[in-house]
Amino acid sequence: MDDRPPARRRRDALRNRRLLTETAREVFAEQGLDAPLDEIARRAGVGNATLYRHFPTRAALVDEVFRDALKETTAAGERARTAEDAWAGLTRYLRTVFAGLAADRGTNDLMTTNLEGVTSLTAIHAHNRETIDMLLRRGQEQGTVRPDLTTEDVLLTLAALGRAVPALTTVAPDAWLRPLALLLDGLRTGAAAPPLPTPALTPGQLGEVLLNLGPHGRR
Repeated sequence: MDDRPPARRRRDALRNRRLLTETAREVFAEQGLDAPLDEIARRAGVGNATLYRHFPTRAALVDEVFRDALKETTAAGERARTAEDAWAGLTRYLRTVFAGLAADRGTNDLMTTNLEGVTSLTAIHAHNRETIDMLLRRGQEQGTVRPDLTTEDVLLTLAALGRAVPALTTVAPDAWLRPLALLLDGLRTGAAAPPLPTPALTPGQLGEVLLNLGPHGRR
C-alpha cells in the first residue's frame, strides 16, 4: 500500500515519467529504437513496472520521446514549401532532415522505418511525402527537376541512404554529405553539378561502413 499523500504521488509520478522520457531519448539516440526497455528503466533508476505503468508499449514511449523532434522536421518542411526556388527548398529540406538522421540513431530508425502505433510518426511521414511531392512538382514546372522522376523514386532512395547514415558517421561525421549530393545531382535536369562536398571514402572506410550497415553491424 502506498501511504504517500496524493499530491506527493502525483509529483513522484511526473518525475518518473520525465526521467523515463529523458533517459529513453539518450538510449534511443545511442542504440536505436530497438534498445532494451530494461536498460532504459535501469538508467532512469526505476523498476520495469514503473516504466510499463507510464508506457505500456514501446510505441507509446517512442511517441512521447520524439514528438517534439518530429515537430521540428515538420517546421523545416513548411519552410521549404515557401521557397520560391523549389530546388533550393528541396535541397535545404533534405540536408536538414539528413543532419538529424546523422545526429541521432533513434531519429534515424524512426524516419527510415515504419513503427506501428506511433501517432506522431504517421503524421510526419505523411507531411514528409507531401513536402517532397510538392517540391518535385514545382521543380519540374520550373525546369530544375527531371521530368520522369516520381515521388516514390525519391522516397525509396532517401530511405536507403538514410539507413546508411549511422554507418557512414562511424568513419567521418559528415561522410553522408557526399552521397546525398550525388543523390541530389541525380534528381536534377542536365545542368552542371557543383563540386562534391567532403572527401571520398577510402577503401578501408567503405569496408567499415558496409560492416556496420549489415544485419550484425556494430553499435
